[in-house]
Amino acid sequence: MDEIRQQFLSDLGKANTPKELEEVRVRYLGRKGTITTLLKNTDFSQLTPDQRREFGQKVNDLKRFAEAEVSRAIEAAKARAAASGATAGVAGLDWSLPGTDHRVGCIHPIALVQMELEDVFHSMGFMVLTGYEVELEYYNFDALNIPADHPARDMQDTYWLTNGMLLRTHTSANQVRALERFGAPLRAIFPGRCFRYEAIDASHENTFYQLEGLMVDRDISVANLIAVMKALLSRIFHREVTIRLRPGFFPFVEPGFELDVQCLICGGSGCGTCKGGGWIELIPCGLVHPRVLEFGHIDTSKYSGFAFGLGLTRMAMMKYAIPDIRLMNSGDIRFYEQFPAAV
Repeated sequence: MDEIRQQFLSDLGKANTPKELEEVRVRYLGRKGTITTLLKNTDFSQLTPDQRREFGQKVNDLKRFAEAEVSRAIEAAKARAAASGATAGVAGLDWSLPGTDHRVGCIHPIALVQMELEDVFHSMGFMVLTGYEVELEYYNFDALNIPADHPARDMQDTYWLTNGMLLRTHTSANQVRALERFGAPLRAIFPGRCFRYEAIDASHENTFYQLEGLMVDRDISVANLIAVMKALLSRIFHREVTIRLRPGFFPFVEPGFELDVQCLICGGSGCGTCKGGGWIELIPCGLVHPRVLEFGHIDTSKYSGFAFGLGLTRMAMMKYAIPDIRLMNSGDIRFYEQFPAAV
């Protein structure tokens, strides 16, 4: 086999064209080739079982080596032929110039999560609607059953503008707008940017992204809400996640819940992102308060619904194990380059 290997390399080195290389391949690897017939022409009765095993392994190694070398030589010959044809007659071609940059662009991790979520909700019959980042007080608070003395109206939470409008504090501001426009039944999601006047740390930002969801129809219950949430989480994380549902208060839902997910960065053991608790608040949700449906001119004797708010920023952190929310708006190209667009 050593002699065959040396002769093979000698013949391969003398072949320059694809045709000559193919002749070498057939001579050694064809049906009647030298390497192919090694096993057929060997008298195994003269070998012990261990020797037969070792011999067969060496033959297979030789065959794989020859196949790889032939493939490499053929590709090299094709490349030489293509380069020769492409540069024929080109005067003054400088081969030292750098090649064309074929780097692929990047997509922000929040945008990646949003696109994936939109696909998931499209498959469940939800519309994707947009809203206004500068919103009226009526749609951001009043129509969501948030009275004037609610803490959410405090200046520590809301960016108020001099004209009396505000930067929306949640995408829930789209609920009544959608009900007024489309009526019931309705399935819709509202992804977008929100703003809150609060301190910035590893898990909080004053500019973040949410995705509000709303489903209004006949006989909607908590069971429908849980089913949609389970389907959503299994699709977006592509694995089983540990969740918990605990009571929560939001003026625009009754009853209200907080859906928490076990921190996927530390596995629940506690880290800076989950503030040592092992859980991340991910999806506030609940059944739509009848007063909100009335603001949207929906007959509450016939229709009910559920609503939920996904933190797109926090979901991106969980999905891609991003430990600090401040990286999202950092403008650091090194961070974004870790999320290349698909080719």
